[in-house]
Amino acid sequence: MILSIVLAAVLALGLVGWLAARARARLLYKGRDSMHSMPVYHAWHLALWVVVPALLVWGIWSAISPAMVDQAVLASPAAAGLSTDPLQRATTLSEARSIAADPTFIGFNPLSTTLAEPMRAAQTRFGLIGAALVAIAGLAGGGYAFTRVRAGFPARTQVERGIMLVLLGASLLAIFTTFGIVGSLVFEAGLFFRDVSPIAFLTGLHWSPANAVGSDLDANFGAVPLFWGTIYIGAIIAMLVAIPLGLMSAVYLTQYADARARKVLKPVLEILAGIPTVVYGYFAALSVAPFIRDLAASLGYQNPSTESALAAGLVMGVMIIPFVSSMADDAITAVPRAMADGSLAMGATKSETIKKVLLPAALPGIVAGVMLAISRAIGETMIVVMAAGATARLTADPLASMTTVTYQIVQLLTGDQEFNSPKTLSAFALGLVLFVVTLILNIIALRVVKRFREAYE
Repeated sequence: MILSIVLAAVLALGLVGWLAARARARLLYKGRDSMHSMPVYHAWHLALWVVVPALLVWGIWSAISPAMVDQAVLASPAAAGLSTDPLQRATTLSEARSIAADPTFIGFNPLSTTLAEPMRAAQTRFGLIGAALVAIAGLAGGGYAFTRVRAGFPARTQVERGIMLVLLGASLLAIFTTFGIVGSLVFEAGLFFRDVSPIAFLTGLHWSPANAVGSDLDANFGAVPLFWGTIYIGAIIAMLVAIPLGLMSAVYLTQYADARARKVLKPVLEILAGIPTVVYGYFAALSVAPFIRDLAASLGYQNPSTESALAAGLVMGVMIIPFVSSMADDAITAVPRAMADGSLAMGATKSETIKKVLLPAALPGIVAGVMLAISRAIGETMIVVMAAGATARLTADPLASMTTVTYQIVQLLTGDQEFNSPKTLSAFALGLVLFVVTLILNIIALRVVKRFREAYE
């Protein structure tokens, strides 16, 4: 609640500053040659000086105030009976924080209910202090900027530099987020590899984390069946469905369909990308998997399972058709029309032009779409959970139950787990391998695109 009030107050203060600066600049404006910048730039200059310092102060205060709140609660008489164990103390404070935010919440430790009122009072007190600091920062920045509203002040240059810094900050935030993700994966995976040999993890053929106890860890953390299941379902079966159908759809929509048919079919095809994956999972589990099981039984297959790699792969392939189709569509459309016209003028048929001119010229875009689709399929979870099963099995039988890396990550990190155990930490090792595989796929895609790129004049 306090955060919403502070943000609204900052925006309101920025708006007031914007109007005040513009009004003052208009009084100074006597024509284009009378001022360095137009009044609107002075307005934006002041608004930025109000909003940016206020938000920076609020962000810093939000980062340091929780520790100050906890210290205030621990110093209150109600915390006298609090345990000295750091873990139990942190748990009790967390429950007290939840009760302070939601009085209907029931904590396991009775002391958390007693600490809820001091917690609420401390949060209110430090929230008001933070709001006061934010207001001071906004007013100080606005006061400074208001003194800059002069005829010769380069407000336009300052505003453009401010916008550039904001854009630079957004770019750096994305980069630092990536570094943070990689760093967390590497750190947690390093803790796992202290107990389990990386070679045994990457080459072992038996995956059974539940049985990994004592010194016999390497024998139960062989991840090859998981890697094979991920590749078999996401990069083989799914691609056998998505690449032909997606590529043929793109060729039809760009070369054969008239404008009316394309206007209807292309949006309908792209709807597939907007369907939630859990819906695909239900479809795979309730329709496709039983159909495949009954078909296999009718063909003489012994004891076919309802959960199979084939069912998950087929539905996953349908799901990623739009990724292949849209990228191939854009790539084929981007090929200069003169190339197709020249081929037809030389006597080639339309199908020959498509096979020998358009598709080779559009190959970089098609490869990019395929790689994007593979990355999407490898990271899919819900379809595998509901249709492929949880058995880590190294087999090429498409009718066998199989599991993937993503499913095991979910399985290992949900429920009541010990976070520092090799079983739980193995999820981070799997995530690191999945990240590296995706990175390699992207590198391969870039190399293929660079190899087959052609420059058109």
